[in-house]
Amino acid sequence: MFEKLKRGEMSEYFVKKEDFLSIREVLVKRPDFKHFRGIARRNGDVIYQYREIARS
Repeated sequence: MFEKLKRGEMSEYFVKKEDFLSIREVLVKRPDFKHFRGIARRNGDVIYQYREIARS
């Protein structure tokens, strides 16, 4: 899913609270980790988006 976000095939990726830790573990190992933006939602869910400019 992260590759699809990066290529622009998806605009965002919704992650349920139960899956957050396992998804994040994969995400932080990516060299482009800082290009992904996680937006916290109610009840612990997260929406990830890909940004062209990495955060600092």
